[in-house]
Amino acid sequence: MVDEAGETSDDAAVGTRAEISDDDLITAWGLFHEALNATDPLLLRGIDPSGEDMSGPWFEVLIRLLRSPEHRLPMSRLAREVSLSSGGFTKLADRLASRGYLTREACPEDRRVVYATLTPEGLELAEHARSRHVALLREHVLGVLGREGVERLAEIARNLRDSSNRAEDTEPADTR
Repeated sequence: MVDEAGETSDDAAVGTRAEISDDDLITAWGLFHEALNATDPLLLRGIDPSGEDMSGPWFEVLIRLLRSPEHRLPMSRLAREVSLSSGGFTKLADRLASRGYLTREACPEDRRVVYATLTPEGLELAEHARSRHVALLREHVLGVLGREGVERLAEIARNLRDSSNRAEDTEPADTR
């Protein structure tokens, strides 16, 4: 495909990469990390009904289960989605279960699969956390970026995630 400048799509992509210096690219990525690291704690402030902050992994598990059919997901998938090792996720699931927020359920079709499922107490906590989180997102993200900025942010994040997933899928097995 040829663009208005007469370059093919591949040429345009190479041209775009060449238009930014190495230092500017490193700075942009560093700023993204700094922004995320500075904003994340603000988005977990006072989320627990006790008024305490909630740890990121707790919140991620609760919100993913809240938004899933039947409020359950396979534990292995949940661990992967919240970027925890299986051992780390097992410890987190144990803490959530000991507080009465989730249960483990065996899959009747495949005994290798165990589901993490929100209890009624877990569902109540997750709904409270979601409401508080949305208010904080509106203040600290939407209030700063505006609607178009949030939409652009989502598009950029989706592109990066999808590109990374494709790269991971095509990576030779011996380098994983």
